[in-house]
Amino acid sequence: MSTRFARSILIMIMAGCVLLVMASCSENIPTSPDAEAAKRAGGVARHDNPPPADQATVTIDGTPVVFWPYTGTSFDGTPVDPINLVFAGEADPLQIRAALMALSGDRSAFGIPPIPPFNAPWQDAIGGDVQTTCAVGGDGWVGSVVQLTLGEFGPLRLHLRLFRTGQEAGGGPVTLGGAHFELNIPGTADHQVLSWELAEQIVMADLVRSGLLGAAPAPTGLINAAPTFRTIMKEVYNGLPPALVGLIGGPAQPVLADVPLPSDGQGKLLRLAFAAPLEPGTWDRMVTVNYDQLVPRPFCSEGPGDFLLVTGPVEFTARGELSPDGSYTSHNAFVGILRAVPVDLSTGTPVPTGPAFPARVSGHSSVTLDAWNARVTMQDRRFTREPDGVQVKQIWMNIPQQGLKTVRTRLSCIDES
Repeated sequence: MSTRFARSILIMIMAGCVLLVMASCSENIPTSPDAEAAKRAGGVARHDNPPPADQATVTIDGTPVVFWPYTGTSFDGTPVDPINLVFAGEADPLQIRAALMALSGDRSAFGIPPIPPFNAPWQDAIGGDVQTTCAVGGDGWVGSVVQLTLGEFGPLRLHLRLFRTGQEAGGGPVTLGGAHFELNIPGTADHQVLSWELAEQIVMADLVRSGLLGAAPAPTGLINAAPTFRTIMKEVYNGLPPALVGLIGGPAQPVLADVPLPSDGQGKLLRLAFAAPLEPGTWDRMVTVNYDQLVPRPFCSEGPGDFLLVTGPVEFTARGELSPDGSYTSHNAFVGILRAVPVDLSTGTPVPTGPAFPARVSGHSSVTLDAWNARVTMQDRRFTREPDGVQVKQIWMNIPQQGLKTVRTRLSCIDES
């Protein structure tokens, strides 16, 4: 990997990483059925849903660890990202966080050049959505209690989500991880995944660098979809620098359809024999993203041709603390008042079809985590005041480690009022 990686990244930086994206803004994530249920019923609550039928088992020192090998945005079993990392031993999410954040950004021993984001140290994520998975043999449905990134919000970063499972194997707790390499889509706050495998390899390399592993990394065996899972939108893909296309092993540009994301269907099993010391501290970050993009109407859409030209700033904030007693808290929030104009793209050129209207977006998520308990909560609200009326979509989620776990969605569209 190292020689091709170094050459491709250097060329990519020389090329300037110029990206042009048209008529696209979503993360290309499958839509949860909860939204449609909410549209029919005016709101839906899910309480301790049963585990998905699609389950994986990884045996660690004779102990079977059973889990859903994907992440989601609800408790309904709609897969979003693959689980591609399984940690065991001294492997609580806070210990993995400490192990990774103690490292420098120098990965030259693995042939990785000092170029962003690959020369960055790990940090707590800003703007990372709450996701879920299911620890079938442990705490059931669980939330992403720790999120880390290599790199800033954009243009490129590695993103890692960690899930505490309540299971033990290999001499300690089992943690599940979902890692991916992604691009901030220009003119939006959304990210497009470019590779599962590259991110998995870098997390593995960094834990080798940490000196905390008690055994060589090992494949989990086939646990999820292969040879591909999800796609890269063609509008994004055709705007990538050729060197970046080479790095992720993609087909020649231009493409006429969305590009499948390669996945070998296996994760890496990483056994930590030694505990990383927890370093108390606080963090406080902010980033403003300026929307200026044609996007499919994100909710209450009238069909595939329903597009909006969206402009305006969205402010993201993140703050948190790891206290001396080992208690971890994290708070992420975003807020923005945008200007949206409905447009017709049938001729290939955006033509306004109605007056501009305001669109307000806001949300927040919180994590509390200590040696005994964990809780993840989130709220997301999208509101438009259009000439014909108001449209609203809201999502609330509460995911304690133990106890009742709920998600509720409210969707109110003009044509239903």
